[in-house]
Order: sequence, then C-alpha cells, then structure tokens
Amino acid sequence: MATIGTPDRQRVLERLARLIAFKSENPPGREIEAIGYLADLFRGMGLQVEIDEFAPGRANVVARLDNGAGPTFAFNSHVDVVPAGGGWTSDPFTLTSRDGQLYGRGACDAKGQVACMIEAIELLAAERSRWSGTVLGVFVGDEEVASRGARAYVARSPKIDFCVVGEPTSNAVAIAHKGSLRPLVRVKGVTAHSASPDKGVNPLYKAAELLRWIEQQHRALQALSHPLLGSPSLTVTRMNGGHADNVTPEFCDLLLDRRMIPQESEAKVRRQIEDLLAQARTSHGVHAEILSWLPTTGGATETAPDQPIVRAALECARRHGAAAGAPYGLQGACDLVHFRSTGAQGVVMGPGRLDVAHKPDESVPEHELMQACLIHRDVVLSLMPRP
Repeated sequence: MATIGTPDRQRVLERLARLIAFKSENPPGREIEAIGYLADLFRGMGLQVEIDEFAPGRANVVARLDNGAGPTFAFNSHVDVVPAGGGWTSDPFTLTSRDGQLYGRGACDAKGQVACMIEAIELLAAERSRWSGTVLGVFVGDEEVASRGARAYVARSPKIDFCVVGEPTSNAVAIAHKGSLRPLVRVKGVTAHSASPDKGVNPLYKAAELLRWIEQQHRALQALSHPLLGSPSLTVTRMNGGHADNVTPEFCDLLLDRRMIPQESEAKVRRQIEDLLAQARTSHGVHAEILSWLPTTGGATETAPDQPIVRAALECARRHGAAAGAPYGLQGACDLVHFRSTGAQGVVMGPGRLDVAHKPDESVPEHELMQACLIHRDVVLSLMPRP
C-alpha cells in the first residue's frame, strides 16, 4: 500500500499492463472494453462516472471528483492506439519491462499517459484537504484517426478551466500544435486506347501540372510563421490513377495534406484549396474537384505562455526533475484543440518520446511514467489550492 502522496509503482504498472492488453487498435478502434475497465476503476475510487458511447463499440469515459468550490481541471488522453503491425521483439499487447523501459503498443501513445493520470487522480482523491475544485478524468476514443471521441465530448459544452492533454513529450511542456486537413482531389480526363492517346485527355499529365501548382502554394506558405511551430505546409501523400495497362485513365486521385498553424482557420484553408483548384482550371485547363475531406484530428491551437497553467506545468516539471525549458510546439496534432474550444487553457505533456510512438517496440521510460504521476498531481495542487 502506497503512503499518502507517493505513487504506487505496482499499481501503475498493473493498470498499464491491463490497458495495453486491450486491443483497441484504430482502425477499427473498439475502445469499449478499455473504457469499461477505466469506468470500474474510477467507481472503485468513489468518483462519479459516465460512459458516453459515441458509435458502436466506441466510447469515452468521464470521471468526476468534486471537492468543494473552485476551478474545474480536466486530465485528458486517449485509449485507442495505432495498429501494432510487425517487427516487434515482444508481444505488443503484453507489457514487457527491460532496461528501465516498458514496452507495448500504447506504452507512450497513449495508455501510459492514461495510467499516470489515473494515479494522479487517485493521489488527489487521497489528499482532498490540500485542494479545492473539481477534477475530471476524460479519456476518449478515436484520437488516432478523427478525434470523434473528443469532438463528441466537447459538443456537450463542458465547463473546463484548465486541462492537461497526455501525449509523449518526455514530460516537457507543449503549448501549441499544428492542425491538418486532407482533401481527396480527383483530376478528370477522357479515356482512350493507349495506342491512340491523343484521342483522350490523360489526367496523369493534368495532375502533373496541378502538382506544380501545389508545390508553388507550399512555397508561398513559407511566408507565414509561428514562433513555436514554424510554417504551414501543403504536400501530396498519395496518387492513384488508371484501371488497365492499355487504356489512358478516366481520372487520377491525389490526397493532399495541409498542415495549419494557429493563426489559420480551417474554413479559410478550405477556401484556399478550392481557389487553387479553380485557378488551375482557369489557367491550365486542369479539371479537378474535391471528392471528400478525409477525417483528421482537427485544427491548430495554442495557449498563451503567460497563462497560469503553463507556469504551473513548467514549475512542477522542473521540481520533479524533468527537462523543462521554455514551452514548445508540437508539429503533429492532438486533442488540445478540442479542449481549447471549450474555453479551457491547457498544455500537452507526458512521459515518453514521440519518435518511438507508432513504431515496433514502442516504449516509455519507467522513471518518466512515475515522474509524470507527481507532476500531474502537483499541477492541480498549484492551480487549485484550498483557501
């Protein structure tokens, strides 16, 4: 049994092992079993618990710890993981410890985040005399694809003052992240026998012209910049066309990837891409249309560096030995943007390195996992002291 104020290592590792054993790979997701396990844990702590199933087999859990008047603080992370894939040296769904590292799919992205946040909540539940307000544990599904879990949660207009979003940062403090849009663009042509290609319009050639326009647009975007995130970008990640070896294609599909910075709105960026296709048609006869916008995590966001949550996170990280220099920005996306949409001020932080997430032998350093339990707890104690 852990003493008051001290994380229980065995408890944290057992919970992480249970979470990793749930095969919540996304796609297809199916987080419901892991969410049910978390709900039972929180009920056992005496918290109010709600399960919100936003799609068949897909759910969030919201646990609530009320402790008098004061702000509302949310811990958030996700229980879905990317598919395990091959190349592992141990079972990806069995927590394995060696040389101070804990291995398993989701060890750092993001079931390790969930495990240390649960421990922080349990410590806070045992130390209610030291703080006042409400602590939420909001653990969601589908972050790895379209953030449907976080979107469903914030659609309920929850009142949140502060939040920590758990993602692997080696317990450093991130206050901004990029966003993304992915339009699937179809370039149209006219089919012809490949022996008489001039009797048709080859959309592959038209796509080549459009690619040059896309490259020019990417270069023009470099004039924009964010102090922590740099410039936005536009690139092509997939290209597909043709159905037979001896026929020129009817169409060619391009998947574009547009990364946004906080000063850009999703609506404005969508219009920019639509305008780009219209200009390509007018100037070069490229007939292209957007078939669909593929699901993404969402837009870009930031929290001002002078916010109390940022100062508290930096101070607590330093106090517990994390390398906490100036706050930084994430090039990828996460659910902070959705919590910021509620009016919450928040940061992204947690154990593990992003460069080992989504790979075989994903791992989290055990010392960072235990360090994060204390950092998370102390951020709440710093922001919500009892009068």
